[in-house]
Amino acid sequence: MFILPEENRIFFQKPFGRIYSNFNEILPLIEGKKIYTVGDVVTHSMLKRGIVPDIAIVDHLTKREPCSINPDFGDLKIIRADNPRGTITDDLLDAIEQAFENVPAVVDVNGEEDLAVIPVILRAPIGSIILYGQPDEGVVLREVTGDSKIKGRQLFDLFVRVQR
Repeated sequence: MFILPEENRIFFQKPFGRIYSNFNEILPLIEGKKIYTVGDVVTHSMLKRGIVPDIAIVDHLTKREPCSINPDFGDLKIIRADNPRGTITDDLLDAIEQAFENVPAVVDVNGEEDLAVIPVILRAPIGSIILYGQPDEGVVLREVTGDSKIKGRQLFDLFVRVQR
């Protein structure tokens, strides 16, 4: 398990991409791309527009409160993972890897999925898009590039590996 030390959490407060306050602005930018969503509201927004993300990662929470949205994932493969707040567990990493091998898929997290953006950007192909919510601000869009992978690795290196 990888734990994000309290003193390193400041590096995760700034969005890891561009924020859009209007979801419809994003639609032309993601056309024809592989799309990965992290968060219940973003995932629901995609599904209600008829767009199925290649991988969706959800935890049934919004702002750490139970989410009233219950997206219909239809026939998508659902992979479950435990991931407490402030961590990236081996269980989550394994689930993300399974999802990449079984696209389209949903990673259903027991705990918190916020930090899943980091392993997704490290695993996603160049040119794909990651979308995640920035509470009270909008949706963050991050295109996967060589630079974003370097930044993702730098952020992942801020975690401390602990044995459980």
